[in-house]
Amino acid sequence: MREFIVEADGGSRGNPGPAGYGAVVSDAATGETLREAAEYLGVATNNVAEYRGLLAGLRAAHELDPAATVHVRMDSKLVVEQMSGRWKIKHPDMKPLAADAARIFPPGRVTYEWIPRERNKHADRLANEAMDAGARGEQWSASTSTADLDTPAATVAPPDPPGPPGDATAGAARAREALAAGRTPESGSSSPAPSSAPGTTEQPDAGVSAAKADADARAAKAVASPGWAPADMGAPATFVLLRHGETPLTPQKRFSGSGGTDPALSDIGRDQAERAAALLARRGTIQAIVSSPLARTRETAGIVAARLGLDVGVDDGLRETDFGAWEGLTFAEVRERHPDDLNSWLASPDAEPTGGGESFAATATRIAATRDKLVAAYAGRTVLLVTHVTPIKTLVRLALGAPPESLFRMELSAASLSVVAYYADGNASVRLLNDTSHLR
Repeated sequence: MREFIVEADGGSRGNPGPAGYGAVVSDAATGETLREAAEYLGVATNNVAEYRGLLAGLRAAHELDPAATVHVRMDSKLVVEQMSGRWKIKHPDMKPLAADAARIFPPGRVTYEWIPRERNKHADRLANEAMDAGARGEQWSASTSTADLDTPAATVAPPDPPGPPGDATAGAARAREALAAGRTPESGSSSPAPSSAPGTTEQPDAGVSAAKADADARAAKAVASPGWAPADMGAPATFVLLRHGETPLTPQKRFSGSGGTDPALSDIGRDQAERAAALLARRGTIQAIVSSPLARTRETAGIVAARLGLDVGVDDGLRETDFGAWEGLTFAEVRERHPDDLNSWLASPDAEPTGGGESFAATATRIAATRDKLVAAYAGRTVLLVTHVTPIKTLVRLALGAPPESLFRMELSAASLSVVAYYADGNASVRLLNDTSHLR
């Protein structure tokens, strides 16, 4: 019985955006390339393009020998896990594609393996050629393929980054006045920052093209080294940061950390979580979910996970700051009861809230350690972190190399989305802050 290796990939320049796939069938014994396939799909998501690449590869293998066994290798963790039966398929666009793929060969004759993107360059290059052909108003053909040449894949210009959040020129006094006006940690704001261009909410994940990852890496590196185009660092670990939905304390602008009561979501908060889940499901890029251990984040994460068909991991490092004796109080109440402690807290990141709460400096140390652990665990993947105001602001601050007082200069609404990508060379790129477009 013959054995084939099918390598497949798909990408979308925008997610959704102009999309294409590539697939390669080779002889498992000799490594000889037997068949190539690629196609421009028009506007589609990354995941649809990945599944279409899988279908093309399996169909090509079946045409070569319907009695063969097939080993599929893809850099899409989502497709590999779903087709292996370990992850549920809930997205309506994915179900028929997965069902079609499962019918091409009898059960048990196809196995799946996840491989790093750098080992899937042949299929990736074909996918990019298909997208390039589509941009020219053409369809890909084998006669124009450069898949056997040692040349880089076509690159995609990165999207324009969103504008800076808030007033970056405001002094500390103005920021603290804003805080005193009611924008306290965990209270959020009703003023969303502008949402980003399509495709920036979740960045390279399962199946997004290496060309897209190349462009993103260059854009991030250029921040530190203008004009320098580094070698391919691979896809970043991308954190999509979801603040939990509203609780009964949120509209009252009360301190709500990890040291007091642990409120559940309100009805409004549950609706916000559903709306966030719907957006993330449409984009189809989240590969894993990790939540703070607190009830409001676990409830938010559970709503999203049910929509995406994923499990929820819990990491204690993502919990909110402990606000000590200030838990449950408004900013005005804290100023009235503990004025000296509050002034110290506003002036220094090392100051603790009254009653032995957690300083922002201690929170930053905890968040940095959690970040490093998760970046290592999810290298090259896109993970949803469901957490709180201070952890999200701290991740953004650390990524920007901004001073501690910048925490007071960011707005972060309930159920908002922010995005930070982390590259292999240690650089980070803030791609989105406080997107609430899904709540409108």
